[in-house]
Amino acid sequence: MSETRQLFGTDGIRGVAGEFPLTQDSVYWIGQALGHDLLRVNTRARVVIGQDTRVSGQWIADRFIEGLKSVGVEARSAGVITTPGVAFLAHSQKFDAGVVISASHNPWTDNGIKVFSGTGYKLPDARELAIEKEIFARLQSGAGGAPQTQTETSSLPGEQALRHAYVDWLAKGIATELSGLRVVADCANGAATAEAPELFKALDIQTTFLHCAPDGKNINEDCGALHPETVAKFVKDHPGEFDLGVTFDGDADRALFCDGHGEVVNGDAVLLLAAREMQSRGTLAADTVVATTMSNMGLELALKSSGIKMLRANVGDKYVLEEMQRVGATLGGEQSGHILFRDGEATTGDGLLTALRVLEIMVRTGKPLAELIRDLKVFPQTIRNVRVRQKTPLSDIPEVASAIASSERELAGNGRVVVRYSGTEALARVMIEAESKGQMDRLAESIVRSIQSAIGV
Repeated sequence: MSETRQLFGTDGIRGVAGEFPLTQDSVYWIGQALGHDLLRVNTRARVVIGQDTRVSGQWIADRFIEGLKSVGVEARSAGVITTPGVAFLAHSQKFDAGVVISASHNPWTDNGIKVFSGTGYKLPDARELAIEKEIFARLQSGAGGAPQTQTETSSLPGEQALRHAYVDWLAKGIATELSGLRVVADCANGAATAEAPELFKALDIQTTFLHCAPDGKNINEDCGALHPETVAKFVKDHPGEFDLGVTFDGDADRALFCDGHGEVVNGDAVLLLAAREMQSRGTLAADTVVATTMSNMGLELALKSSGIKMLRANVGDKYVLEEMQRVGATLGGEQSGHILFRDGEATTGDGLLTALRVLEIMVRTGKPLAELIRDLKVFPQTIRNVRVRQKTPLSDIPEVASAIASSERELAGNGRVVVRYSGTEALARVMIEAESKGQMDRLAESIVRSIQSAIGV
């Protein structure tokens, strides 16, 4: 049986800032452990580090840098920058790794550490496990607290030239004239606030920015990709004034949209319009799209009508990418707005890039967003989150396994049941698709009750 990681989840290390594993000591040891891992390959290893707008981001980044420097690894800071911005810098400027201090869509009290290799891809599970082993060995050795050193320079504001290199790459990658488009952009008071205004201005996109004034504690607060209805309402309240709205999450590695009428457009719809456009240009490898277990059956049927095959990976853009690489696909993504374009240089989901690609498709086709996805018939779907005490394998809990099996028998192929644990939070997620809302709600409630009874908080 393979060993299980304890610190790294589906999207790096995440927790409450100031509590393990994000204490002053543990962050230092994590930085040092990554440094040792890199030095095994390159004795002159260099790391680029960036962060979102959380108030805890600076001390975590500074402390991480101290850990790196303690073993002789050079660190350069890009300051506040999107997660995909760090991934781009890691591979384009030949760093040995890129590190992002962010908890993505989580509340401001949380934070996290994501690591990309020098290729711009997230570290494989085996390397994360090796780093964890060193961290736990250090913590269990009884050696005391980490040294209280002081970085020579702060991680903020970071190097503007690094941030600009990322924005410049995004802008130059768009060959279509986007000037004149009218867009509302919700930056979630997060990392997008550092690059989106410069990028949209460079492309002469007429943009109204919302939630673009971070104060360290307002990231994702009633805004951003967790609340796409916010930007949708703004567009609805200004009829005829905007072509679409886009909303990013805290670290801007994903984006959701609304059309010109203020109707929310999720990642499934983006996959549909992108797949068809890429197919028309001959860049959709093997006419295949990789989605996840959470993508709606309606997407699968719409893609099939265009002769496009849809494969499903486990939830998490890391696993979508692994499946894309396995089959050679050039497009994949998640309903939540993580879209991976592999027909260019991007190595991870990028909300800014996704926004530009959607705008580009609208201009190229001459069609509004609503028309591009008009035939996407969405099966009623609900996702219920259940807070749990522990993550016992669901198949080992008889009442939960029975509720799931009963629901699957009733649906008989005319719907789907997906029950899984969150990779970043103490939650069980129950997803039901059915032909009717009543059936969907009833089956979801049955499974939720069984989880709450067995392992609920």
